[in-house]
Formats: sequence, structure tokens, C-alpha cells
Amino acid sequence: MSANETPVIAVEGLRQTYGSGETQVHAVDGVDLVVERGDYVAIMGASGSGKSTVMSILGCLDTPTAGRYLLDGTDVRTLSDREQARIRNRKIGFVFQHFNLIARTSALANVELPLAYAGVPRSERRRRAVDALTLVGLAGRLDHTPAQLSGGQQQRVSIARAIVGEPVLLLADEPTGALDSRSTDEVLDLFDGLSAEGRTLVVITHEDEVAEHAKRVLRMRDGRIEADLRRAPVDAAPPRWRPGAEAS
Repeated sequence: MSANETPVIAVEGLRQTYGSGETQVHAVDGVDLVVERGDYVAIMGASGSGKSTVMSILGCLDTPTAGRYLLDGTDVRTLSDREQARIRNRKIGFVFQHFNLIARTSALANVELPLAYAGVPRSERRRRAVDALTLVGLAGRLDHTPAQLSGGQQQRVSIARAIVGEPVLLLADEPTGALDSRSTDEVLDLFDGLSAEGRTLVVITHEDEVAEHAKRVLRMRDGRIEADLRRAPVDAAPPRWRPGAEAS
């Protein structure tokens, strides 16, 4: 099997159990999942369904009680904590609901951060960070701090930070949960374009509006995947930011 045929995510018998005895909770209870390169997956479910726990495991932020997880062909459970941190930084781009930007640092410096951790030279970091911020429509906001940006602009900075290292997986946790309707549309349009470009996206959401943009929708209940639905892909071109969006 060539590298291009290797699934980005391959999960077998995934389980996550907390507590013991009568208080034991099966947060994830036997999940099997394959996400191919270039897929766009939405994982849905009510609170307590297990979707957030699955996200933590897929993002190498938590270690499952049982099961096997291969990220881009690497068995994550065989890695040390340091190796997991390295693969997390190099293979996964994260987008969170509340942005997680460094408050007193410019948009450019925020986007450069994962490249600095990866040891990329300063001049190369700057070039790639500028390119990523330009892609999301913020070429004129490089020196602005998060406090000088709207919520939608902050989320676009976090998306630029997530993609600047060219990760194999973009993992988004309720990415529109803190946004108004206009900013939500902008972020979803950007995700559509990234998907059209061939990037692999997994989005955790409880919103039908967000899931409608994915090619595939998984619905979780009681720690299990109860439905796996394929959708017609959204007709989207690779990202080209709309004129005037930068000022929003």
C-alpha cells in the first residue's frame, strides 16, 4: 500500500472507560472508523454521546482504554508522550470553539507558533504564516492582536494556524459555536474550499448547519456510532476569499 492509499485515520475497537464499579462510564464503547485522505467528516451527537472523547483520542490528547488508532499509518498507542506530542504538532491542525490564541501576540506570531515548535527557520516561518493568513483573508491584519479582531477574524487566524504546517488532518471542535451567523458562513465556506483543495477534515459539531457541509456524517449515541451517512459533496472551489471579507 502506498502512502497516498494509507487512511489518515484507522480506528479499531476503540474504547474509553472512566471510573470503576457502579460509577464506571463507557464514554466510547467499541468504535471502528476509517477516514480516507481528502474526506470531510462531521461527527454529531448529543452531550454525553462520546463525540468529544473521540475527538480527544483522534487528536492524540487522550489515550484510549482499549483499541487501536493509526494516524497516517502510525500506531499512536506505541508512541511515548514526547513522540505523541511531536506527531500531534506535525500531523494534526486543531481549530477550537474559543480560538485559543495568545492574547498579546500578533496574528502573524500566533500562526508562526506551531512552525517554531517544529524548528522551522524564522524566515520560512514568516513566509508560510503570511501565506496562510492571506489564504483566510487576513493579509491586512498580520500585526493585529486578538483583541483587535472580531470573533470571526480570530477563528480565521486559528484556521491559518491549523493549516500552516500542512498537517494530514484538520480537526475542528465546535468551530462555529462562538460565532454569529455571518462569521459562521465565512468559516464554513473556508472549510468547503479546504476540502475542495483535498485536505482531510473532521469536525465535531451538534449543529445540522455545520454537518450539512461535510461529505460524510457520523452520528454517535452512548459511545457508539449509530449512523454513518454519505452526502453529496459541496460544490466549492479552493479557498479564494471574497472581496471585502477582511474588514468584517
